[in-house]
Amino acid sequence: MTVELSEDFSGWPTEKTVFHVDRVKMRILPGEHPLHLAEREAIAANWREEIAANPALFDGRMILQRRIGLGRDGIFSEGHVIPFSTFLWWRKQPERQGGLHIYAYPVLESRDGALVAIRMGEHTANAGMVYFACGSFEPEDVVDGHCDPERNMRREVLEETGIDLRDATAGEGYYVAHYRRAVTLFRLFRFDLTAEEMIARIERHMLVAEDKEIAGAVAIRSADHAAYPYNVGMLPVLDWYFGEGQKPR
Repeated sequence: MTVELSEDFSGWPTEKTVFHVDRVKMRILPGEHPLHLAEREAIAANWREEIAANPALFDGRMILQRRIGLGRDGIFSEGHVIPFSTFLWWRKQPERQGGLHIYAYPVLESRDGALVAIRMGEHTANAGMVYFACGSFEPEDVVDGHCDPERNMRREVLEETGIDLRDATAGEGYYVAHYRRAVTLFRLFRFDLTAEEMIARIERHMLVAEDKEIAGAVAIRSADHAAYPYNVGMLPVLDWYFGEGQKPR
C-alpha cells in the first residue's frame, strides 16, 4: 500500500483525538534535516541561552520527522537525525513549522488499575513535569534504517525506572493522538504488580541509576488534568484510559 507523505496533518483526526493503528513505520533519511540547515544560527543562539539557564543539558542526537502519512493500516514517516538543540529551538516556535515530532509512550498499568508515571528531575529539559517514562527516538533505536518503537520504549523504561517491559502483557498495535505537530504514539503494558509495588521498584532503581533524570514516581487514578503538572501529551491518554466507555484493547 502506498501512503502519500505530507508536512502537515491534513486528513487526520482532529487534534487530541485518540485512534488505533496496527503499525508504525518511521524511515530515517541520510543527511541533515532541512530545518537544521535553514535555522542553524537561530538554533545556536537559543542553545547558548538554554545552557546558560541549565548547564546540565546535553546536546545529544535524536530523530525529528520531516514528513508523515496516515494509511489504513498505520502511520508512515520520514525523518532525520538532529542535535537535541535543534529540537529545543523547534518546540519553542509558535507554529512549529519545518518538522514533526513522534515520541513513544509506554503506558504502564498496574494490577489495581492505576497508571504509573514519573516526575522529571529539576536539571532536565522538562523539569517537574509528569509523564510516562519515555524519551525521543535516538540513533540507537534505528534498526535497518527505521525507528523501532518497541526498542525505544523498552530501553527508556528500563533506564529510567528499572522495570522491564518484557515482564508485562502488551496491548495490540498502537494508539495515536497529535497536538501542535507532535505525535503521541502509545501502547498499554499491563503488569501483575500493584501501583505501590511498581513505585517501590522505581524508587529502589533511583538509588543506583547512573543518570538521575527522574525525581520520583506517581500513581495516576483519574483523568483529572490538574492532579499533577502533566506534559500536554499525557492529557489525551488519560482521557482515553479513564474515560467512560473507553475500554483499552
